[in-house]
Amino acid sequence: MTVSLTDLTKRYGATTALENVSLTIKSGTVHALLGHNGAGKSTLIKCLGGSIRPSSGTIRLNGSTLAHLSPRSAIDAGISIIYQHLGLIDHLTVAENMFLGTELTSGPFVKSRKQVAIAAKSLARIGSRIDPSTPIAELSSGQRQMVAIAKAIQRDAQLLVLDEPTAALSPVEARALGALVGRLRSEGLAILYVTHLLNEVMALADEVTVLRNGQAVWASDMRTVEKADLVRVISESSDTAPRDTHVIDRSGKPALAVTSIDTRADVDSLGAEKSTSLPIEVYPGEIVGLYGLIGSGRTRLLESLYGARTDSRVQFELNGLGATAQAPRDALAKGIALVPADRHKQGLFLSLPAQENTVTSVMSLLSRTGFRHVARERDVFNDVANLMSLRPHNGSLAADRFSGGNQQKLLISRWVNQASKAQVLLVDDPTQGVDVGARGEIYRVLRQLARLKGMGILFSTNEPEEIMALADRCAVIERGRVSQVIDVSDTNAEILLSTIHPTNTRPTPYSEGQLV
Repeated sequence: MTVSLTDLTKRYGATTALENVSLTIKSGTVHALLGHNGAGKSTLIKCLGGSIRPSSGTIRLNGSTLAHLSPRSAIDAGISIIYQHLGLIDHLTVAENMFLGTELTSGPFVKSRKQVAIAAKSLARIGSRIDPSTPIAELSSGQRQMVAIAKAIQRDAQLLVLDEPTAALSPVEARALGALVGRLRSEGLAILYVTHLLNEVMALADEVTVLRNGQAVWASDMRTVEKADLVRVISESSDTAPRDTHVIDRSGKPALAVTSIDTRADVDSLGAEKSTSLPIEVYPGEIVGLYGLIGSGRTRLLESLYGARTDSRVQFELNGLGATAQAPRDALAKGIALVPADRHKQGLFLSLPAQENTVTSVMSLLSRTGFRHVARERDVFNDVANLMSLRPHNGSLAADRFSGGNQQKLLISRWVNQASKAQVLLVDDPTQGVDVGARGEIYRVLRQLARLKGMGILFSTNEPEEIMALADRCAVIERGRVSQVIDVSDTNAEILLSTIHPTNTRPTPYSEGQLV
């Protein structure tokens, strides 16, 4: 099987998500697709999977054009997409998930035993011993990944697209997945492998394509590629927003000082040691980037500071005084707010109006004699909507009617409106799921909050470009500990990328191992 994309373009009004992208994925090969957030990777794989229709260009399967692809016709053609969010239903069994939408029936009855038997064979084919009668809710992340792949194999997939497949896996599970990918390649599957992890690319890929701002800027046979080449190409791009020249006053006390990160409860998975983590200081008006790969512990640290996790103990000071946060309400009372990475599941109330999303954390402060004061709420919303350049400026519009970038502004506005007491803002992956055009606006908003309101901002990212565009200093986090603190004016994107992808090592190939 050979899948060819020729001049694939996708536009959303004036925004171009993909522009004339061409690449070929051949049977028996792993083709790695690389690029920063917003580069166009997700748009490309959604075009392949039929969930969005390209504006122009062609997708060909063995030379035949696949026109007007839908998710069903893509599956029928042998194209299977396994997204980072697997789409499995927790309360259904493994077998029920594997046959969801394609149930085997006899009249009105589902042939459950037959489904279980076929699912067991599909799992065995990929080397997994998962019981098909087990509810999905009882499986680990690695086991869920195996179920999704077995489901694709069961549907006779010829092209398997894996979107950040190891993002939620332990090192052991990631090695098992790597071994499985190698086996599927040897069986003749064509595999498109989307990842940020260059070690995986070096160990697994036969070919590589790098996207930047919706364009394919580099492609190569991996036999001639060194990791330093990938680091150089990925980091060769202009900043999304110009840096400012604001001078940070560090003569006083930090707004936030993380003095100790104790993740001994997770030594096996993170390898973290309390004594080896450098401190992090964030001064009023300063923006510090927490830079590391997915799984490095950056989200865990932010959630621990916010009191949303109890499995990691973080000691910190606010304005020079020791503080703790046993729960989010403790953090909020002390002036710490968190903007989570997943705004849909952890942040916004999508069905509620924009105004209510903005003032939900301060309704009690705006109320009068125990009753909501709608006029005050409207004034707060209008002020923050102007500050954020929210579009549309419409407080009655439901949050799910806004674009990704404006949804992110709504979520940030909850903690920075005039009634909020937040002095330190924690932002986990600030531009996740945001198009390139909106990234610069998010950066402008965060700078304004720091420079004009004097907030200390600590944000996490795995994008060196985001560090260069937004941060004053960068704390590099690896395996749950901060290993370096870098002044951003003294570095560049390539140097940053090499701190988490050392170029003087080459990973050993995956070997067949115990699968989950």
